[in-house]
Amino acid sequence: MESMDLAASFCFFGGIQSMKNWVLLRKGGNFTELGKRFGIRPRTAALIRNRDIIGEEAFDRYLNGTIADLYDGMLMKDMDKAVDLLKEKIVEKQSIRIIGDYDIDGVNATYILLEGLKGLGAEVDYDIPDRVRDGYGLNIDLIDRALDDNIDTIVTCDNGIAAREEIAYGKSMGMAVVVTDHHEVPYEEYEDGTRGYLIPPADAVVDIKREDCLYPFKGLCGAAVAYKLVEALYNAMGRDPEDVDYLMENVAIATVGDVMDLTDENRIFVKQGLEMLKRTKNPGLAALMECTGVHTDRLSAYHIGFVIGPCINAGGRLDTARRALELLCAKTKKEADLLAGDLKALNDSRKNLTEEAVKEAVVQVETTGLKEDKVLVVYLPKCHESIAGIVAGRLRERYYKPVFVLTKAEEGAKGSGRSIETYHMYDELSRCKDLLTRFGGHRLAAGLSLPEEKILSLRKKLNENTTMTEEDLTEKVVIDMQLPLCEITEDFVQELSLLEPFGKGNTKPVFARRKLLFRRGRVIGKHQNVLKLEVEDADHTTMDAIFFGDLETFFSCLSQKYGPDAKDHLLYGRGNPILMDVTYYPGINDYMGRRTLQITILDYR
Repeated sequence: MESMDLAASFCFFGGIQSMKNWVLLRKGGNFTELGKRFGIRPRTAALIRNRDIIGEEAFDRYLNGTIADLYDGMLMKDMDKAVDLLKEKIVEKQSIRIIGDYDIDGVNATYILLEGLKGLGAEVDYDIPDRVRDGYGLNIDLIDRALDDNIDTIVTCDNGIAAREEIAYGKSMGMAVVVTDHHEVPYEEYEDGTRGYLIPPADAVVDIKREDCLYPFKGLCGAAVAYKLVEALYNAMGRDPEDVDYLMENVAIATVGDVMDLTDENRIFVKQGLEMLKRTKNPGLAALMECTGVHTDRLSAYHIGFVIGPCINAGGRLDTARRALELLCAKTKKEADLLAGDLKALNDSRKNLTEEAVKEAVVQVETTGLKEDKVLVVYLPKCHESIAGIVAGRLRERYYKPVFVLTKAEEGAKGSGRSIETYHMYDELSRCKDLLTRFGGHRLAAGLSLPEEKILSLRKKLNENTTMTEEDLTEKVVIDMQLPLCEITEDFVQELSLLEPFGKGNTKPVFARRKLLFRRGRVIGKHQNVLKLEVEDADHTTMDAIFFGDLETFFSCLSQKYGPDAKDHLLYGRGNPILMDVTYYPGINDYMGRRTLQITILDYR
């Protein structure tokens, strides 16, 4: 990658100067030949190469991958043990309990195991921990509840890898335990820098993050691991695995909702799952899409991430995750409509709570010494603990730093963290585990609990330990290519859809154009928060543009560069020409049957 020029991009956000580096990708390849081979434009081939897709075989899988290209779940470490044990328990009609998690991944993983095992005739039920009362993952109370109900076997999903003591307790009481998870394996770090991984003493531990697991793709969510187990069980019991293909829609929802990279297998799961979701036979999912105004013909990963997913998560945040699972299990439209409405209402309430908490957090950062820290540790004792992760994510976006948001819990403090690419959150928490009661997670997200009096010590230690540089803390705007407006055609925009689904690990392409002339503009939208523009580039191609960003900040930047009357000049189409470098994504505006090309401006300088 190389910078577009030596200057970084400076903008102002609420009085804070924010610096971003604009970086242009330069990845080589014979794009003309690749274009001919796959029937696409050389530009589109270059965009695919920018996503680290190398060689014809990888290009073919990226563009044309299907269910047949998914890997065999039996390649996972201990999958054979899990299948043998569960097959035996199903045949013997022993009672099996699935213990999931309260987030979108855990709920869908629980549903997948429940549906799959019921389809094989298993005696199976489920339990999901309460976020406030039980906390994350397997605990002694959950095992005791299972013992009281005469449960023979526990199967975890989206949790369990860190529950060594709890699983040892269950085993000591005569239970069989199968762990399915995708989180990092806890470890001890020795003086020589090596690690000793702490695998729980279950009968089978199926976790792709195990160092001794040779599965070729390590990026699956918990629901995908659960799906692989169900698929393997169907094979082992002489049933057609295609009978459970429909559960791929749940894998897709969990993959996007848990913010997994949309690469390799995940790309196939989400691509196939979205197509299934468009014609879903699940009354609950159909009701939720209807309730939230999602049109199935235009369904995309965006709708899962920002419309459907938050509603599923809302149950576990403000009420109980059982409500979301009941929605997935609903058999009638009446029941599904009622549950979908409840979840939407909960999510609306969650949004209000989040806005209040974010405002409080920003005030705390701006008015204290926190602002100087490289790693933000924000304590909001009155914040509902279920939204700590969302607040942390919003602060990470604002300050481009790793953020931990902690709230007051029944015992001590607990919370969530959201990270940036250059900071491995789980590893850094591991270096502070002497201060923590419990923790777990990934590179980019983590959960933790600790005594309230140790919060300041955690903040100090995290910041003392970090080796992040100023460059690490400077947000990069990664640009795929510079593209003149005259190159944007309806056919090219349609071809870009071949790169979908977009999301983490497979982001929408970002295009750039220098010295774009802003000829005139107007503020539109119900809340007057969208800027519609007419722009012209150096080749004298004109096009409509739209900007959904912070208009107050945009007009402030305009005034600093072009004077206090710049806003009026733009809105009334008069005065000095306004030139800006922009990054954008091209699209088609279909309004009342009239289709016109337009660009969506993503960033500017």
